[in-house]
Amino acid sequence: MQSSNHRLREMEQHHPLLSAGAGVETGSLAAGVMVGGAGHAGGNRTMWFIQDSCGMVCAGITWFLVLYANFVVNFVMLLPSKNFWYSLLNGATFNSLAVLALASHVRTMMTDPGAVPKGNATKEYMDSLQLKPGEVIYKCPKCCSIKPERAHHCSICKRCIRKMDHHCPWVNNCVGEKNQRFFVLFTMYISLISAHALGLSGMHFFTCIKVQWNECSNFSPGVSVLLLIFLCLEAILFLTFTAVMFGTQIHSICNDETASNVLQEIERLKNEKPTWERRMRWDGMRAVFGGSPSLLWCNPFTGLRLRRLLLLTHGRRGGSEFSV
Repeated sequence: MQSSNHRLREMEQHHPLLSAGAGVETGSLAAGVMVGGAGHAGGNRTMWFIQDSCGMVCAGITWFLVLYANFVVNFVMLLPSKNFWYSLLNGATFNSLAVLALASHVRTMMTDPGAVPKGNATKEYMDSLQLKPGEVIYKCPKCCSIKPERAHHCSICKRCIRKMDHHCPWVNNCVGEKNQRFFVLFTMYISLISAHALGLSGMHFFTCIKVQWNECSNFSPGVSVLLLIFLCLEAILFLTFTAVMFGTQIHSICNDETASNVLQEIERLKNEKPTWERRMRWDGMRAVFGGSPSLLWCNPFTGLRLRRLLLLTHGRRGGSEFSV
């Protein structure tokens, strides 16, 4: 192909097959096996999941630690408390945040991050695009796909991902164009429940010092102290990690750039200036979270269709990867 200043952004205006919405519809022959709704009359939409051993273990550890914190907060600190309203308000708050955090984790893990159709860089497909002289497109040599601008190849997902930020083993998925919102919510809610757990632990220690430990918990003093110490260590670690990650993600969204230092360096090393138009700060937030600022931005259940999810799950036959 000839080199030119024409880039993919110009091509997308003339070729709908390269638009953001075409990633799943035309990508049914992806790395691994796409399964689920491919044979249904409703289209080629399937459920997305990456069967990576390390990622699945890390995701399981994440759920275990959240459920452990939930157990300690409820059964060690709140239920034995003699203050009914203290237990009710803190229990409702903590459990609600925990549910939102786990829901955000599931949505991040099972949402297509913006995978580019794999194997579509064939001669027949290229001829069908009817490229003008001098127009340039990019082909990924690893997954043999037409590579949009700012897309990067993930060796774990074995796909090029639009606006890929990084592959996070804790959510067993890439963080990209279509699931970054849920990842941001996940880091926010985890940091909130970590801070809440630390506050409750401090209050519990302070209260139990003034009275007998046997009156503070249904467990023995030794067991209670060990459970609380482990919870505090977990909360400090999670709070530090997720708070920093949350701030980094918000900064990258507002500045319309990737949060990954490696991918930032790749974009800087390109000889040509970026051709995409950088959004204003609020435009970037609206692009990721959708619509005008509202409480719906904090809702990980937005856009979830339970009936379609159940149908796709029922139709799943197996494979290493499946997408929504």
